Amino acid sequence: MLLRTENLTKRFGGLVAIKSVNLQIQPGEILGIIGPNGAGKTTFTNLVSGVLYPTEGRIYFHEKDITFTPAHLRARMGIARTFQLVRPLRDFTALENIMVSFLFAKGKSLSEARKSAVHVCELVGLDKPDRKPDKLTVFEMKKLEIARALACEPKLLILDEVMAGLNYEEMEHMIQLVRHLRQKGLTICVIEHVMSVINQLTDRVVVFDRGEIIAEGSYQEVANDPKVVSAYLGEEA
Repeated sequence: MLLRTENLTKRFGGLVAIKSVNLQIQPGEILGIIGPNGAGKTTFTNLVSGVLYPTEGRIYFHEKDITFTPAHLRARMGIARTFQLVRPLRDFTALENIMVSFLFAKGKSLSEARKSAVHVCELVGLDKPDRKPDKLTVFEMKKLEIARALACEPKLLILDEVMAGLNYEEMEHMIQLVRHLRQKGLTICVIEHVMSVINQLTDRVVVFDRGEIIAEGSYQEVANDPKVVSAYLGEEA
């Protein structure tokens, strides 16, 4: 087992954003997490990555309790994630942004960080990495965000809606990139609203609604589950 949660719960005052979630992620799989807006998907990601700490429950990574381990230490342990709102260092080039991740997450020297950053740019297909973020397209910014996460040299990569704002051709490129990353040994968790992407990419799908898991299985199994259809209230599921 790569990661598992036990009765994971997060409250914000009287609001229960995550309620008693028990979830397991197997090594080498691509897990999809779906659900309507406000279902708790991003809160769950924040709990796993250490941005937030739970109110109740535990989180285990390689069977080690990391429930209250700080985010930067989880990154060094091998948990990396992207953010829906990409916030690169605006005064640095794309390459330098990736170098920063290698310097602080992995403690590499400046020359090592540069060499590794060049390799990651080639891996994600980020051309002309000497440009600053304000010169990048939305698609290139998404690649930069993934590259910065890869600079942590993760075992578990959580992709939070990286397909948002992309056209069909760009999404197809991203699908191929995610598959390639899995072939290189990464375990990947894909949080996404684009159901065609979930259908193509994932081995298993978990459905959140109102902070709870309401269904789990293959894409076809969850797409035909009456609880999932009801939760989406007519959305494509």
